[in-house]
Amino acid sequence: MPRFTSPHKSQLDKLRQPLTDGERIVFDFFDKYLSEEWDIYIQPHLNGLRPDFVLLNPKVGIAVFEVKDWNFDAINYRIQKNGKNIPKLIATKGGQSFSKQKENPIEQVYQYKQELFNLYCPRLQQGAGFSVITAGVIFPFADDMYVSELFKESLDYRGMLKYPQYNPISGKNALNVGNIEAVFPESKRMYSSYMSAELYQDLKNWLIEPDFSESQRQPIELDKIQRSLATSRTKTGYRRIRGSAGSGKSLVLAARAAELLGQGKKVLVVTFNITLLHYLMDIAVRHPQAKGKTRTDITWLNFHFWCKRICIEQGYIDEYDSLWSNEKPQYVLEVLLPALVDKIIDLSGDELVSKYDAILVDEGQDFFPAWWDVLRKVCQPDGEMLLVADATQDIYDTASSWTDDVMKGAGFSGPWAELEVSYRLPQIAMEKASDFACRFLPKDMINIPKGNQLDMGLEHCDLRWVHVDNRVAEDICSEELLRLSTIGSPETLAIADITFLCNTRDFGIKVVKKLGSKGIRVLHTYNPDDQESRRQKVGFYMGDARIKATTLHSFKGWESRAIVLYIDGKLNHKMLALLYTGLTRLKRHSEGSCLTVVSTSLELFEYGQTWPSFEHY
Repeated sequence: MPRFTSPHKSQLDKLRQPLTDGERIVFDFFDKYLSEEWDIYIQPHLNGLRPDFVLLNPKVGIAVFEVKDWNFDAINYRIQKNGKNIPKLIATKGGQSFSKQKENPIEQVYQYKQELFNLYCPRLQQGAGFSVITAGVIFPFADDMYVSELFKESLDYRGMLKYPQYNPISGKNALNVGNIEAVFPESKRMYSSYMSAELYQDLKNWLIEPDFSESQRQPIELDKIQRSLATSRTKTGYRRIRGSAGSGKSLVLAARAAELLGQGKKVLVVTFNITLLHYLMDIAVRHPQAKGKTRTDITWLNFHFWCKRICIEQGYIDEYDSLWSNEKPQYVLEVLLPALVDKIIDLSGDELVSKYDAILVDEGQDFFPAWWDVLRKVCQPDGEMLLVADATQDIYDTASSWTDDVMKGAGFSGPWAELEVSYRLPQIAMEKASDFACRFLPKDMINIPKGNQLDMGLEHCDLRWVHVDNRVAEDICSEELLRLSTIGSPETLAIADITFLCNTRDFGIKVVKKLGSKGIRVLHTYNPDDQESRRQKVGFYMGDARIKATTLHSFKGWESRAIVLYIDGKLNHKMLALLYTGLTRLKRHSEGSCLTVVSTSLELFEYGQTWPSFEHY
């Protein structure tokens, strides 16, 4: 049986964070000299930590290694003792000394070992269970004896000198002669009574490469209709595209942005949702015909930030600030802010305001016509305007404002371009989302996703509905997230792929704190301060090594193969549209996907009973 590596070794030259020369030497060394029973995980996601290598054997144990390409001829290092306090790593270069303690590899692997034992391996026995875990450091370009002597004090302080077979430190000598026992003494062990298949699976789900990271190395695939829309323009330059959830609207928009950049065009992409911008940027990078630096050379802004930029650039920041003093924020966004920007553009003139060859708007159902009108003013003559939308996901109650007359006045003519086939959703999840839409959403706003006729629906999809009392809702949500992180359903699921969605920040932060009390780190956007929450949204991206958590509003347009979704409150039409949006965020995966809904709504109780797995607490 061939060795399991994550990511596969054929992908090593395509990693977003390329291997250093030393890391490549170490990988080749392990791949050559370790038996094939040992898995190799390269730069694994580990609850926010990113060790260089983790090795895993279901019969023997676990090993974590930090690799340092340090040149000891260029910089002088020493360990500085400080009484009973932790010894500090000090570097000297050009006569200047400075602390390198944050990069002390002994401290790094010590932390890895502690977290592996306490968090990821709950089945290990106390004390003796530590013998299953090796924590080593490798210096591919340094002498073995030199690095062993240099870090002796650090190893001694952490009690690691007592058990050198579990805490090896090695250099180029051992690597050059293929001495695997010096680099990793426990590699020759055939069996450990403390290791088990269950422990192996516990850890594998923390280590395996997330779906997002793997997808980022693959070019996006467009069907014939999507490709035509992404590579062409209408005679007028105005195009509107609508489609159901998962039909590729965002793929087309991002691909079109990349195409236009390649033609030397100045491009602006606008959304209402701040977090959606990261998703679109990640797609644009993957477009096979992308030329130029799509992340930096395309302007990516949410509508509010674009308006604020105009106000700042043209010297109207006082007027901008005054908008928010007495009026309700929603009224400012809907009416006053676009009116102010419209006036500024008229007063400033064409030569002062930044204009674009193309303006592309995603999730257009979230926009008011007045927003579109003011964006049109910064589009160059004979430029291009693109609007994509799905009225079924009308969570802000704005889609109804786009009447036929308004559409004509917005520059559109002729019918919508339609994307009918949903590629994102697993077949059974698509059926349940369609059933939900037919039961609860306005008939004239429904755009039911349609499956690919060639799709056999063979991927495993775990759908689970849990009805709870709101007094225990946060406990059940955290338990359901932990269930995914411990049982590994499906077994190839990376913990970093798990996403928690709810409809309020107040509830979300309670779940995050419960997970935090168990040592599980979460990337979230639930800060109670509005300004800080916006900063969190800007930094929210699926490539982070932690469990993800955000509101249903902020996740609109995104996707994940493993979701726990919570919703409560009065189910008006906005809330029902929001829940539908959440149900359609599930992404199909060849190795399986899973969606759990935790609900307190009696109104949804009967519908929940139709799901393959239903529980009532």
